[in-house]
Amino acid sequence: MTAHQNDTISSEISDFLLNCFVRSPSWKFWLSLPLSLLFLLALGANSVLLITIRLEASLHEPLYHLLSLLSLLDIIVCLTVIPKVLAIFWFDLKSISFYACFLQMFIMNCFLSMESCTFMVMAYDRYVAICHPLRYPSIITDQFVAKAAVFILARNGILTVPIPILSSRLHYCGTNVIDNCICANMSVSRLSCDDVTINRLYQFAIGWTLLGSDLILIFVSYTLILRAVLRLKAEGAVAKALSTCGSHFILILFFSTILLVFVLTLVVKKKVSPDVPVLLNVLHHVIFSALNPIVYGVRTQEIKQGIQRLMKKRYGVRTQEIKQGIQRLMTKKVATRSLRS
Repeated sequence: MTAHQNDTISSEISDFLLNCFVRSPSWKFWLSLPLSLLFLLALGANSVLLITIRLEASLHEPLYHLLSLLSLLDIIVCLTVIPKVLAIFWFDLKSISFYACFLQMFIMNCFLSMESCTFMVMAYDRYVAICHPLRYPSIITDQFVAKAAVFILARNGILTVPIPILSSRLHYCGTNVIDNCICANMSVSRLSCDDVTINRLYQFAIGWTLLGSDLILIFVSYTLILRAVLRLKAEGAVAKALSTCGSHFILILFFSTILLVFVLTLVVKKKVSPDVPVLLNVLHHVIFSALNPIVYGVRTQEIKQGIQRLMKKRYGVRTQEIKQGIQRLMTKKVATRSLRS
């Protein structure tokens, strides 16, 4: 029997209702515009990055393959989360099917950890490039990137798939209203009549094991990079290396800090409005998707040059065609006048 929107008791739930910002309904109005702009920016910037890397032969290198993977992950995460959130804000479409909810839960958990793992591989790439530049071509190869991609997919796919499976096997016998904009594991399992201790422990263990280990390895890589950079004596080399790697590390640190703040707000939820973790959770899925192509892509000189070359090719050809068209028209006019005379 399908659960109704009036929270009546039922023996089986076939859909859920995403009921977010109940205590702060005005947030929906104020969030809808910036959220939609961030969504468009994330899709546009990541699409431009993917197209540029695909079409520019000079960018067919290991580092840019990793950037392509990161952009692809960002696009999928955005498309999985943000359209549904905007549909709730604009059209009050709160309903989500049982299986769609757990699919969204899997994609969010899996792709978040995949992004973290990709950051870790990219940090290792920068470590080899700066600390062992002569060995870089022999270590960071296309084969290395292929193996890294398989590792990223396998590790995070296998370890995160039990999260939605455990939640979907619970018995939902009461309300079907989720106090969230998305199908977060804890928000959904809270509706179950069963004991959810295993779910909570597994989510906690996997989260800190995957993200924690990645963060430690990233920190170690950038510490070694910093030590190597400070030893450089070439003029301007230190500033250039710090500018490039510094922006990367700050973004990764911000990525991890948001997660930490989110966890802390859940721990001290009695002192914080329940809408705050929901807000952080939603923003986390779009802010970094918008920032990643800018920090990793646009600030990279080779990618900037690649985008400029593509723009010149596209608009240069059109300009040439327009010029030729004008010349043909002028030639016809001159020929017509000469015939009349």
